Amino acid sequence: MFVPKEMFLTKGVGRHKEQLTSFELALRNAGIAEYNLVTVSSIFPPECKIISKTAGLKKMQAGQIAFTVLSKLQSNEAHRLMAASVGVAIPKDRSRYGYLAEHHQFGQTDDIAGDYAEDLAASMLATILGVEFDPDLSRDKKKELWRISGEIVHTRHITQSAIGKNGLWTTVLTAAVLL
Repeated sequence: MFVPKEMFLTKGVGRHKEQLTSFELALRNAGIAEYNLVTVSSIFPPECKIISKTAGLKKMQAGQIAFTVLSKLQSNEAHRLMAASVGVAIPKDRSRYGYLAEHHQFGQTDDIAGDYAEDLAASMLATILGVEFDPDLSRDKKKELWRISGEIVHTRHITQSAIGKNGLWTTVLTAAVLL
């Protein structure tokens, strides 16, 4: 049984006339191009620690299988704003699992996409913890309810946005890499 003990977050952007090469360049920019990425669903494992990208990459070797929660968006439209984000929500009781939420959208800035992904992860965690919330509340009001409940201890996100360029494919991606 493999339950990850550590995780790091990374992001990248790539541009090229070929769509696949644009994706490859985004992976290189994120530092994860040399691994065989396997996309997994959105559970932050119990007792898992978030480490730096630098520390995480030192523990990996080229060609290895890397389990990731990956958010990616691509476009070849000039002036097209795009963002990819992964949000994280960790419960106070670290023996319980948390959530990772991937989000990608056109027309969103880093802040908007990142806040949305973070809220999504926290909302999913709130539902299993029994924390009552109204999804229509503002972000600030939801954060206050989560803080008051004392059950959701930490949320964060990593986001990459970019604006498309004429004649090129642009890829934005973010990843939570589980080790």
